[in-house]
Amino acid sequence: MSNHTLTFIITTDIFLIIFYYLNTQFLIPRYLVHEKWLPYVLSIIACLLFFVIVPRQIATLIVPPENFTPPPGDPAGKIAMDPERQKLMRARRRSSNNYFNTAIFLLVMTVGTCITVVQRWLATEQHRKETENEKLNTELSFLKSQVNPHFFFNTLNNIYSLAIIRSEKTAPAVMKLSSIMRYILTETERDLVPLSNEVEFIHNYIDLQQVRLTDKVKLDFTITGNTGELLIAPLIFIPFVENAFKYGISTKEQSTIHIQLEAKEQHIYFSATNFIVQSENTMMENTGIGINNVKRRLELLYPGKHSLLTEEKGGYYYITLHINTES
Repeated sequence: MSNHTLTFIITTDIFLIIFYYLNTQFLIPRYLVHEKWLPYVLSIIACLLFFVIVPRQIATLIVPPENFTPPPGDPAGKIAMDPERQKLMRARRRSSNNYFNTAIFLLVMTVGTCITVVQRWLATEQHRKETENEKLNTELSFLKSQVNPHFFFNTLNNIYSLAIIRSEKTAPAVMKLSSIMRYILTETERDLVPLSNEVEFIHNYIDLQQVRLTDKVKLDFTITGNTGELLIAPLIFIPFVENAFKYGISTKEQSTIHIQLEAKEQHIYFSATNFIVQSENTMMENTGIGINNVKRRLELLYPGKHSLLTEEKGGYYYITLHINTES
């Protein structure tokens, strides 16, 4: 390999690197990203013409080409003695090099464009996912903040009723409320809590509700399975329990509330059944802020991993919830 050829290869490689970064760092962000197709194509053509012509001229200035050597098959050097044939041979070599350089240039530009476009697409997707996650967390925080005051308001109403009649159950009820509020203030800051903690919270809520119940209300709360091994989003079940007490209790006739929770492997099965108080039957169409919020939270937290069924049948209202806690 002659010195001129080596100099030409090095010069060509240097310009390839320059045009690669010119394309990825300037042309693509300025033109291609903004869909300015014509300026981008014209810029690439201009770079190609520059690449085909200029590196050869620079290499010639640095190291002039050596005297023409006879090609194989011309040992006598007849071609070397003929200037016209020398000129023709150089033109053929130059044309062959131009085709090769053009192919290399287009290949490098194409690879650079593909890599940059893919990188920008991945960055855009990552930003979109981060935005969606931020929006999701914001919405979940808003929904959770709605659950807490809603529950707190209803519980205070119950204690207020006890205080009005100067019931001896008022002090224990305040202690139960304190335990409940401690749970709400501490546990609900976490994304997931042990299922056993949520069960204890429901127990405390039921105990607090029972201080105002009469003998006409039959309450059954059943827990099966190992609740200590599973994690669950906080305050998922309490709106359904609250709904059963809100619309399933009558002071004039017998009423029944059945609540069941089963933990089985990575699945949680929850059901609530309450007698529909006839005077409030029309209110069942709108179960309030709590039910609507928990439905939305389930959609956000367990997409495709939960099923919620509600049914009104035979004077009873049924809620069945299944949650798959697998990650």
